[in-house]
Amino acid sequence: MNEPRTAAEIVVEGRVQGVGFRDYVQRRAAALGLAGFVMNLKDGRVRARAEGPRALIEELVRELEKGPPLSRVAQVSVRWLPPTGRYASFGVRYAEFEP
Repeated sequence: MNEPRTAAEIVVEGRVQGVGFRDYVQRRAAALGLAGFVMNLKDGRVRARAEGPRALIEELVRELEKGPPLSRVAQVSVRWLPPTGRYASFGVRYAEFEP
């Protein structure tokens, strides 16, 4: 089953910083076999970039709507993009920048 790969930029709003949210996203995405990264934004939101089969990215989005126990997710927005193929795994970024 070789599903076509796609990518999504996922932005999560709510109480999502200082509650282990990036770690949660990284564990969930890695378990699904997705590639990309997650990072905090200066405005308090969390941004993730995920690449892989669409069904698995949609599953990740559902997980992010729940979030870890201490988080309170207010909104999750998804923007579908063409995959770049430049991520080998799923990691956490600690600075707001786009290489």
